[in-house]
Amino acid sequence: MIPTISRTTIAFTAATLLMFAPVSSPAIAAPRVTSTIDVGNDPYSVAFSPNGKTAYVVNFADDSVSVINVSTGTVQGSPIAVGNGPYSVAFSHNGKTAYVANTADDSVSVINVTTSTVQGSPIAVGDNPAAVAFTHNGKTAYVANYNDDTVSVINVKTSTVHGAPIAVGNGPASVAFTPNGKEAYVINGDDDTVSVINVKTSAVHGAPIAVGAYPMAAAFTPNGKKAYVACGNDDTVSVINVKTSTVQGAPIGVGNGPYSVALSPNGKIAYVANAEGGTVSVITTK
Repeated sequence: MIPTISRTTIAFTAATLLMFAPVSSPAIAAPRVTSTIDVGNDPYSVAFSPNGKTAYVVNFADDSVSVINVSTGTVQGSPIAVGNGPYSVAFSHNGKTAYVANTADDSVSVINVTTSTVQGSPIAVGDNPAAVAFTHNGKTAYVANYNDDTVSVINVKTSTVHGAPIAVGNGPASVAFTPNGKEAYVINGDDDTVSVINVKTSAVHGAPIAVGAYPMAAAFTPNGKKAYVACGNDDTVSVINVKTSTVQGAPIGVGNGPYSVALSPNGKIAYVANAEGGTVSVITTK
């Protein structure tokens, strides 16, 4: 089963996307909803194109992707039909294609962003692909296959899987690349570990790194020295020393159900989204 936003199953009922107004200073005003955009059924994730002009929303129950024009806040054209059970989407670095992970038919659909059409046949990957991430050079895409505990590597130029699947830990839910692009951190939700893949060799480097319970996502400090891992079942964040591949210090207690984490551009602050607590924890990293 793919990861959800709750420790128990939650059905998405709203087929809408909320738009928030930008805020110049958090001391002056709080963010507010400015509009609601109707999309498909069960919108599971959203991603912005690199140029910021469009946002792609994957509609899990409709097997489609809605394209939002960011400047007008409206859906652009008809939904794009993809594979069964689309769960996540990621744009290539040049913004020409978007890769959609289809959990129900174990494939990745490639959308041509210029034409808003699917390009070629779906790419067969592992069982229950949950996430896609592109290497820094944009030549390959890593797909975390949640049910068969592997990562598939797609050659972007040929739209084919390169080599055999890479065996990782149990229930890989997401992939994050170090700032230098040399390693991929695979977050294994079902065995509470992080697998580190050498991007050059496509091989796992060392033993899995034990972190907190049910890790879901990781983010790196800009200097690449530390990785912060959000662990959803014990309400903590584990901090990994990238050089030694070991956890540094005690877990940091945060809110209820931390499922994602992001670092500020200067690396001084980490924001942790606590899905079940309705809060964001702010960690001072320095």
